[in-house]
Amino acid sequence: MSWSDRKMGPRLRGDDEDAGRRYTLQLLAGVFVVPALVTCGFHLRGQATYAFSSIYVNVAGAPVFESELKRSLEGAGSAKLAPTAAAADVILNIPPIIDEKDVLSLSAGGSVLEYALQMRVGFRLHDKDGLDWLPAGEITVRRSYTFNQTEVLARDAEEQRLLRDMQSDAIAQLIRRLQAAKKP
Repeated sequence: MSWSDRKMGPRLRGDDEDAGRRYTLQLLAGVFVVPALVTCGFHLRGQATYAFSSIYVNVAGAPVFESELKRSLEGAGSAKLAPTAAAADVILNIPPIIDEKDVLSLSAGGSVLEYALQMRVGFRLHDKDGLDWLPAGEITVRRSYTFNQTEVLARDAEEQRLLRDMQSDAIAQLIRRLQAAKKP
């Protein structure tokens, strides 16, 4: 063994004995993990299928939510967005979304330690004749976060991130519920 081989070490020379053991362990882990995931019912989310072919989305007072919902509907499912309610098989009405922020806990001195955020999204899916494809419902998403007076800007950014995540979660839940819709 030359001086340069000793300086490089076993991993750089390619005579690492643990590489074979690591490969065997990874292979064994794959052999046991994949069947466990299959038997537990896990599957990747595929394209959403709906009982309707076109949908008109009517969201009151939440343009950001509306655009995100429309983008998700276009990208995730088989239904097409209709430009008007008359051109759609079903109409999704979403009344004003309610965002709430409450104090969750206080310090001994009376300052806020934690906030609780809540987003409530009501919805109704019906056809042109007013027949419900889904019963009117509401999706509620909650998050909480700690608050520190010395990190106000960071906490504001965290709150905005949580609100975006809550919106995405509510849209995902709504899409799953739309998949369960049935013609009356």
